[in-house]
Amino acid sequence: MPNSSSIVIDVQNAVKQYGSGDSSIFALNDVSLQIEAGDYVAIMGPSGSGKSTLMNIMGALDNLTEGRYFLDGIEVSAMDENALSVVRGRKIGFIFQSFNLIPRTTAIANVELPLAYQGIKPAERKLRATKALEVVGLADRMSHEPTELSGGQQQRVAVARALVTRPALLLADEPTGALDSKSTADLLDLFDQINKAGRTVVVITHEDDVGARAKRVVRMRDGKIISDTRQRGLHR
Repeated sequence: MPNSSSIVIDVQNAVKQYGSGDSSIFALNDVSLQIEAGDYVAIMGPSGSGKSTLMNIMGALDNLTEGRYFLDGIEVSAMDENALSVVRGRKIGFIFQSFNLIPRTTAIANVELPLAYQGIKPAERKLRATKALEVVGLADRMSHEPTELSGGQQQRVAVARALVTRPALLLADEPTGALDSKSTADLLDLFDQINKAGRTVVVITHEDDVGARAKRVVRMRDGKIISDTRQRGLHR
């Protein structure tokens, strides 16, 4: 178990193998990665590099074949599915390329949903969802449904929904893939703001302009980490 409470992600000698024998494929091959609280990391690589598999492991969406994974000091790799579901709901805020908003449901109701799953009372849910939407600049769109919002606004609702549970980790999978250049820039500005407020942000991306905004870039190929670079930038 990691010694420092500042480490949010601790992946140790991770192996993810599909198949067996000569037909086996190693999506992850002895991958180790630590990410400290408050960091902003982009995990990059071409299709088939292992970045999406690593995201699924970090997001407690898949199990390792070998190795160990600790999330915010808790060994996730030893949990059953029920325990994993609780960890996902409380420790991780997910942002996906396709937004995954519930149609014909207002922005504020979409943001409240994970709090409802946690049994938070309605008044508290509404207060926290309102604050989250204010953070992402959508205070005037709370009663709008997804079809009444632009792609960029829908993604901001998704970010608010990810933040509302106050997670240890904000995990974004190709979050700009469905956005135009202006909405992409706005979303990356928002990630900067969220990270500066102390939130740990991990973005899975193949886009160099997205990776350039992170503090640290981890590049993968053939199931392995091939480089891990700390970046410098005026916005940090």
